[in-house]
Amino acid sequence: MRPGKIALAIVGALLGLAAVGFLVGGSGLLWAQATQRSSDGFFTSPSAELNTSSYALTSTDIDLGSQPGDWFPSGRLATVRLEVEASGGSPVFLGIGPAVDVDRFLDGVAHSEVSSIGPDIDDVSYVNVGGGAPSTEPANQDFWAASAEGPNTQTLSWDLEQGEWIVVVMNADASSGLTVEATAGAQTELLVPVAAMLMAGGLILGTVAAILLIIAVRKGDDEAALGAPQVAPGQFGPYPVRLEGRTDPDLTRWQWLFKWILAIPHLIALFFLWIAFGVLTVVAFFAIVFTGRYPKSIFDFNVGVMRWTWRVGFYSYSVLGTDQYPPFTLAQSDYPAEFDVAYPEHLSRGLALVKWWLLAIPHYLIVGVFTSGLVWWAAELDAGSDAVLQIGGGLIGILVLIAGFALLFVGRYPTGLFDLIMGLNRWVYRVWAYAALMTDEYPPFRLDAGGSEPGPRTPIPPSDPTAGDMVQAPSDVRST
Repeated sequence: MRPGKIALAIVGALLGLAAVGFLVGGSGLLWAQATQRSSDGFFTSPSAELNTSSYALTSTDIDLGSQPGDWFPSGRLATVRLEVEASGGSPVFLGIGPAVDVDRFLDGVAHSEVSSIGPDIDDVSYVNVGGGAPSTEPANQDFWAASAEGPNTQTLSWDLEQGEWIVVVMNADASSGLTVEATAGAQTELLVPVAAMLMAGGLILGTVAAILLIIAVRKGDDEAALGAPQVAPGQFGPYPVRLEGRTDPDLTRWQWLFKWILAIPHLIALFFLWIAFGVLTVVAFFAIVFTGRYPKSIFDFNVGVMRWTWRVGFYSYSVLGTDQYPPFTLAQSDYPAEFDVAYPEHLSRGLALVKWWLLAIPHYLIVGVFTSGLVWWAAELDAGSDAVLQIGGGLIGILVLIAGFALLFVGRYPTGLFDLIMGLNRWVYRVWAYAALMTDEYPPFRLDAGGSEPGPRTPIPPSDPTAGDMVQAPSDVRST
């Protein structure tokens, strides 16, 4: 694939992601408009209990385009509705007014400002301001943009206006001590137009993305770029993903303790390679959906990233199988850890839509246990509660840690343990290749343990040299 086509593919993939975001956002707004409003058309919050021992509860400043040059839409943007009910149904005052006027009214008056309401609706934080009693009842002020006063539940409705505003809740007689149940709601006519614009934008971006991707993955110079002989799936054993490794006969006892430092240069390189892997997998997804083919140059690159990742994992904490430093290359090399995937001439367009997020879910649950941690529930304690032991790193991490201690104290890698760890990693990489759309063959629910793939096979020819070799590091970093 020529550089210009790669650029078109990346731009097309990014536009496709933006299109998906626009469509999801527009759909979400339409869903909220249809299902999340009350019968009178308001989006309403749960009620929260607010209280103070002083004379007033206030909001923080609500800035609606109050600064010079701030943009604020003309016309009615939205209507807000506030409801409060005082404890015992006593008369309560609820008002919203310009911040400068409210500050002047409460200057020298003890009050509590509601600074935040947490995820738990009753988790309320206040900023208490000292002072004395107000000089007059709040209803006597004439600056309120909207207000309500009386016993039981009081409701205030207000069309948003440009300015800086503060909401105030007080006892109607301006006495101290106040506890209320408060709710807030909003109603706007903008959701449907905004949703329509988002979805129209998503369709336009999606169309442009599709055109760019079709241009990028058209047959032509892709055929000349195949380079390497095609590898038949039968040469890979039982599954078209090959993962192998062989341990060094003279593994050092202690070097594994420091491999996390030695692997840092590789981890930095892999960080950027994984980003490219993700973007190009999106490109490949659209290519498969539109053409039924995985672009060969992208396939070789992504396999190279997985191969590089496997080498670093074999060297470090996925296996600890070798002390030979991994090469900085995407291509195959003479290294004791090998990885490859058979290139598919054709892939199912329908499976590409579902296998990575739906069909692979059973495997995700299994490899999650292998890679992401285990939790065991211990016996009940004297107090009757359950004790939880959390062990991170997953089953592979635990077994590799055991192998490390075996090296440290015994000086050898237990063969059975190595075979088991290799089988677990083989399962993980098969699922990764399937989820990355590299094969349509469903991963087997089988632990093929051992350093080599099971079943007969023939040697795998080298990958396309155009897949992106990097400079080779010294091939061996061993302790003396």
